[in-house]
Amino acid sequence: MSLCRALAAANDGQEELQGSRSEAAIRGEVQLPSQGQAAVAGVGDPDYINRQLMEILAPKTDYLAEFLAIQNQQPRNLGFFGTRNMGFMHQQLIEVLSYAMLLTGNHIFTSGATGTNAAVIRGALRAEKPELLTVVLPQSMSKQPAESQELLQQVQQLIEMPQNDELQLQEASRICNQDIVQRVQQVICFAFHDSNLLLETCQNARTESKPVCLFFLD
Repeated sequence: MSLCRALAAANDGQEELQGSRSEAAIRGEVQLPSQGQAAVAGVGDPDYINRQLMEILAPKTDYLAEFLAIQNQQPRNLGFFGTRNMGFMHQQLIEVLSYAMLLTGNHIFTSGATGTNAAVIRGALRAEKPELLTVVLPQSMSKQPAESQELLQQVQQLIEMPQNDELQLQEASRICNQDIVQRVQQVICFAFHDSNLLLETCQNARTESKPVCLFFLD
């Protein structure tokens, strides 16, 4: 399935569920179809798919250009990084992109914080390909916030770093981010201009000659 089709399928799945007042919908969470639903919803008129795709990403067409470039390559190990402070619209976009990336065979590596990481994990879980999602925690699971632990318990490939439990979270996160960079071929990051640690992570990836898609939210 191409990235265009996967994204369009995700949008179709959301529209089908808009009339349902499920518990997830009441909480304002993104409703994505399963892999089976996506396989059905992704087959259709190309013009219709293109219109749906633009509706998902508009007005963030710069995101579209960056991510469509990935589908012209073989599946890759992708590192997703980003800020914890993120509005609903950006979380929704990241969920759909994460979902689509797994459906097209990419392996996603991310961490376990709220905001960007949580959105990536939610989207990836709906793709029903647990072998293509790896979450690396900066410290032990017990050190993660309660709301994060509930989501992380659904992840099959979870790497903890208990050796960092005595470190400040900032330093533990720096070590964790560098570990993820070492595991991936490309980095995708959502940050603000003052997100110093995230910008440092992107620079480290560039130093290692790894492509970086950096999107500023301000």
